[in-house]
Amino acid sequence: MLGMGAFAAGIQDFGLVNALAQSAATDYKALVCVFLNGGNDGTNTVIPLDGEYTNYFNVRNPAGLALPNQGAGSLLTINAPSHGRQFGFHPSMTDMQTLFNDGKLAVLCNAGPLIEPLTRATYRDNTGRRPLQLFSHFDQVNQWLTSISNDNSKTGWGGRMADRTTTLNGPATFPQMVSIAGVNLFITGAATRPFAIADARTSLATVLPLTMTGSSAEISSRRAAFDLIRAQSDGARLVKAAADTTTSALQTSAALANTSGQPPLRDFPNTTLGYQLEQVARLIQLRDALGMKRQVFFCSLGGFDTHNNQMAANSHASLWTQVSQALKTFYDTTVDLGIADKVTTFTHSDFGRTFQPAGTGAGVGSDHGWGGHHLIIGGAVRGGDFYGRYPTLALGGPDDTDTRGRFIPTTSVEQYAATLATWYGLSPNDLSLVFPLIGRFATSNLGFML
Repeated sequence: MLGMGAFAAGIQDFGLVNALAQSAATDYKALVCVFLNGGNDGTNTVIPLDGEYTNYFNVRNPAGLALPNQGAGSLLTINAPSHGRQFGFHPSMTDMQTLFNDGKLAVLCNAGPLIEPLTRATYRDNTGRRPLQLFSHFDQVNQWLTSISNDNSKTGWGGRMADRTTTLNGPATFPQMVSIAGVNLFITGAATRPFAIADARTSLATVLPLTMTGSSAEISSRRAAFDLIRAQSDGARLVKAAADTTTSALQTSAALANTSGQPPLRDFPNTTLGYQLEQVARLIQLRDALGMKRQVFFCSLGGFDTHNNQMAANSHASLWTQVSQALKTFYDTTVDLGIADKVTTFTHSDFGRTFQPAGTGAGVGSDHGWGGHHLIIGGAVRGGDFYGRYPTLALGGPDDTDTRGRFIPTTSVEQYAATLATWYGLSPNDLSLVFPLIGRFATSNLGFML
């Protein structure tokens, strides 16, 4: 018991120190992470349409993995002014093309876990430090969720960011970190209490409320008793967590019980990611009732480990149809709610995949790679352009680890995450506490946020 008491005291002190750093926010901001579980094939997500398309076609077409640039089902053309080039989105990404052309979506090229900047030369002669257990699903997922590539961190970058920004929510007791895809490392901090929903189809009203029964007078009397008990326990660190949880449940129950005045949301796609983002939208809709100024959400969609059958109708193309439609509906919902510039959605994934196909014929796919391309969506995003550097599509080329097209990231997860965290409201003084490797890279702000 003594050990638990010391732990509780330490957690409480962490919160008190943080409380001195930043005062409550007056505006609202939310980050929404969409994790593409399994390792998305970025090379078939964003493809160059200039002379380098020939390199792409020559490597991938003999195995049946190339996407056409002409005719039905061809790539969706977009312009990247910073690169001075044309690219194409996967044919299933029509809604993403719309958002990109409207300036609401940016592409981050060739990002991935890094301990320090690496080149092909420093990678191959072992003079550069490599992330732990490269090309492993488990390890690379953890490094994306934690942003730390040289250690097995027990906290996620979202959780650490929430630890340092908890006071921005003022007296609100509802958890700042919410996962609609179960408990995971991303939402785990040292002090932050996360909230996780295992099944996105479950009604929020059935998983969040703490209800009281009886007449109005009886409920009022019981609530007063609860408040008195919680007030007495606030000074005791060992029971304060329980009091906070009770407060959160009561506050959330009251908010959910009074949603009749909320305008209906638009219809979300009847898909896994559609369900998850609809739940996120409903919680965001209740932000004022819950007293929230800062929120972070985590969603996840599996199926991206496409070692084979990648070109099948129900594989990569189907996944991107689902992602594209769900993300567009979610963005449009933030427009309806008048907060499009207050909500930023972004993708993560285990890794990119090999440029060289895995096998040939009808069952062709791609193997575990490294750097990949990611989407950032929102009204505060400097959209309609690419950030980072698109890799040279050449086996054994300047960005390849070997001869298979495992592209070495030119942008780190920490830089990506730090840019989002800075927009969210993380203090510059706390940047290195949340992202301990950030000082090893040229910049902590990639410039894709307004």
